Amino acid sequence: MTTTPTSTADRSADPTAERSPAPAPSPRGPRFVDKFGVRWRIRAADGDDRDALTAMYGDFGTADRAQGLPPVTESRTERWLDDLFERGWNVVAEGEAGVVGHATLTPTDADEPELAVFVHPTYQDRGLGTELCRHIVARAAATDRAAVVLTVERRNRAALSVYRGLGFETVEGERGDLWMRLPLTDGS
Repeated sequence: MTTTPTSTADRSADPTAERSPAPAPSPRGPRFVDKFGVRWRIRAADGDDRDALTAMYGDFGTADRAQGLPPVTESRTERWLDDLFERGWNVVAEGEAGVVGHATLTPTDADEPELAVFVHPTYQDRGLGTELCRHIVARAAATDRAAVVLTVERRNRAALSVYRGLGFETVEGERGDLWMRLPLTDGS
């Protein structure tokens, strides 16, 4: 999976503002205020979000993609989202601008499921990716998972800072990627 890619898009713009079993509400509250004071709602994603997510991923440029994700074409993005909704637990960040962030934990039946998080290039560096990750980690902990894992490109310093701040530790690296793990149970 991937992480929130960095972007050169203007991040200072301040907007006004599932096939798998239905997930339980996140142990975290649904409201979030970003560093610009804009209010967002973090909530479980459902099938009705598919079109909004497909459109969001259509706005990602080459610099906004990492490890081949999100897919480049609309048809591949739709198939990828179908898989994530079937096998994973998904949350979105939604505000007046619509859905601008997505995080997924997959597969849901794994003892150590994998996290991926994406934020629309225009809305990065606001804390949305961090908050999406917190919801995913809280969900994994609430469902007694041993750990959450992810891969991240070594050069993605912003994502590495977020993950390390959340407690993820590097467990191995290969080529340009690092494999990170956040233990959720004692002794794991």
